[in-house]
Amino acid sequence: MQIPPAPEGELAPGLYVVSTPIGNLRDLTFRALDVLTRCDLVLAEDTRVAGKLLSAYGLKKKVIRYDDHAGEAARPRILIDLKEGKRVALISDAGTPLVSDPGFKLTKEAAHFGAAVIPVPGASAPLAALAIAGLPTDRFLFSGFLPQKSAARRTALEELGGVRATLVFFESGPRLRASLGDMAAVLGGEREAAVARELTKLYETCIRGSLAELAVHPKLDGPKGEIVVVVGPGREEEATADDVDRALTEALTRMGPSEAAAETAKALGLPRRALYRRALELKGAE
Repeated sequence: MQIPPAPEGELAPGLYVVSTPIGNLRDLTFRALDVLTRCDLVLAEDTRVAGKLLSAYGLKKKVIRYDDHAGEAARPRILIDLKEGKRVALISDAGTPLVSDPGFKLTKEAAHFGAAVIPVPGASAPLAALAIAGLPTDRFLFSGFLPQKSAARRTALEELGGVRATLVFFESGPRLRASLGDMAAVLGGEREAAVARELTKLYETCIRGSLAELAVHPKLDGPKGEIVVVVGPGREEEATADDVDRALTEALTRMGPSEAAAETAKALGLPRRALYRRALELKGAE
């Protein structure tokens, strides 16, 4: 397969949401390099980090700080630039912008004023961690950073405990041990999980095990670098006869026995035929 040539002509006006490497500089895509080469302006979470990336590829660009603190003041000027047909690239310190990074208000307002908002996909720490965790990926919930204090963290985890999906979190090294302990206490120590750190870098590691095991794992004492915690979904609890009757009775108020059985079978993961017989019994007892 041949590498496609760089597009000719000027870059189309708009706001480009550009993913950048999360560690390995070779993970910058050809398209991201094209955009950064041809854009008029780069918006960066940290101008020093952006400068290192641009310098690595021999690029000299006007870079403006755009983070949670500078965004409010910078946004009106950026929107004017977009209205005037400028080509603006939004990048974060690492990975895909807007994933636990600033930029939501800018993309929303840019689209509202009619500017094109164009994604330039690439590296993403949550997806990279999911890919190597060895846990279900057909359904997942990214929840960013949990609260710093244990009580608030446990409250947040209780809200997520019933989610039937793999959970993905960011965490810092100093808080990792305490967070894993709270996860084990609230979500269940038996739940399978993985801790991935320094993804795509020289010391990349991924440690897998139950939450109880990871909470005391010796290799997770004060780890440095960016950390992603992936927690597998909890086990489905088998529905009781009362659960079945409640679900069927409610469904029968809206539909016939056949449809009620089909809906309940899908919701509870039970055989439709047995549920249909029970639906007929409930319907006849009315």
